[in-house]
Amino acid sequence: MAAPLQEIDGPDGVNGGPKKVTVIGAGIAGLVAAYELERLGHHVEVIEASRDIGGRIHTHRFPGDGQAGPFAELGAMRIPAGHRLTMHYIAELGLQNQVREFRTLFSDDAAYLPSSSGYLRVRDAHETLVTEFAAGLPHHDYRAHTMLFGAWLDASIRAIAPRQFYDGLHNEIDVQLLNLVDHIDLAPYLCGSSGNRIDLHAFFADHPQVRSLCPPRLERFLDDVLDETSPTIVRLRDGMDALPRRLASRIRGQVSTGQEVVGIDVRDDAVRLRVRQGIRTFTRDCDYVVCTIPFTVLRRMQLSGFDQDKLDIVHQTKYWAATKIAFHCREPFWEKDGISGGASFTGGQVRQTYYPPADGDPALGAVLLASYTIGPDADALSRLSEAERNAVVTRELSVMHPELRRPGMVLGVAGRAWGARRWSWGAATVRWGQEAALREAEQREAARPQKGLFFAGEHCSAKPAWIEGAIESAIDVAHEIEWYEPRASRVFAVSRASRSGESA
Repeated sequence: MAAPLQEIDGPDGVNGGPKKVTVIGAGIAGLVAAYELERLGHHVEVIEASRDIGGRIHTHRFPGDGQAGPFAELGAMRIPAGHRLTMHYIAELGLQNQVREFRTLFSDDAAYLPSSSGYLRVRDAHETLVTEFAAGLPHHDYRAHTMLFGAWLDASIRAIAPRQFYDGLHNEIDVQLLNLVDHIDLAPYLCGSSGNRIDLHAFFADHPQVRSLCPPRLERFLDDVLDETSPTIVRLRDGMDALPRRLASRIRGQVSTGQEVVGIDVRDDAVRLRVRQGIRTFTRDCDYVVCTIPFTVLRRMQLSGFDQDKLDIVHQTKYWAATKIAFHCREPFWEKDGISGGASFTGGQVRQTYYPPADGDPALGAVLLASYTIGPDADALSRLSEAERNAVVTRELSVMHPELRRPGMVLGVAGRAWGARRWSWGAATVRWGQEAALREAEQREAARPQKGLFFAGEHCSAKPAWIEGAIESAIDVAHEIEWYEPRASRVFAVSRASRSGESA
């Protein structure tokens, strides 16, 4: 992976002179690619099919008596502090003063999670979790802290994984893993106000050998478990959309919305795009193109000039859906219930419920991210009508939060089903359950260019589903274009050298 570009080499500040580059997609990958290519001295334009920039970063602001009310993150909402590229751009774009803590699952002792006997507070859940976890083991003659470790790991996986995926995972917290953990002093990893939880993130950071010996499917899922339960996750105070907006403001070339690419023809000397703008469709020939749109969208286009291996990866890359539903509430009623932030887990169709900080004017209300689902759980909600979906979420969440049934408590609802949105047809690439070699091979193939057509986006990175992955791929593609020499130029150079008697 390349670092952010800092220095420019070559004639006129670029390798071989300035290139004209068209970037398809104004999400983070497209905007970072454009930004870095311009820094290298190239001429860049960005075209975006939708009317918005930001891609799968989408901050929805609720109205409040003519004023900007509280907002909900219906797309990307958090950044692990260890994602150094994302943090680099936040600092470079002057947004570091907006960085705030993001409270995540199980970070608040008063939040809820389900059990066979009903909803429990996180602070009171340990005994029930251990009992239910022990019931699934062939024997449980482990130390108390080992059982606590297994119970909280199982609870974290259950809260993060879609239900169908969890069914194949929870049995992998097996005897071999518990035997390893049983020989480790877990006292330093006890956390929570009563010391009845385990800091899984710190444990696996200190004991990588345990992680490497986990069953394969579990080991590959741990990245997301540890990222999502990390104590060092951050957000942007004024909304995550500040990142794409600030990036777009730094790009000198034109960023155009409402221009939908419907066909791509890769030729030896150009990349021909068919672009729909309103009722008009036109073609244009581009010297270089960076395609950052999801493969779920790309495979619905007319494609020509692609080799078969590339077409295969475009059509076979798997994406999972995500559906988010936010309630604009009259007040942050959860605070009266003792919840100051973080998230609860319902165990049903709603899955995760987040309590964003109520930082704004109290008179404008507060936002509850009522439901966050991924994978098949998100697909199930997206198949419902908007009214049906909102009713399901309200009905299920009201069991945990009966305050939602009070007249006038819910002032408005906003949602986004990324798996059903025509500009994405999915939320993120998911490579869970794959061997490391296959994951790496798919990543390389996804990023492999087709002559003058290059690719970037989280699906081309080692960090799929994160902003970090989109940025990583954009920096890499800027390096590729900077040093790319078209085949025709190479042939011409060899021919010229032969005529002059030089060695090429």
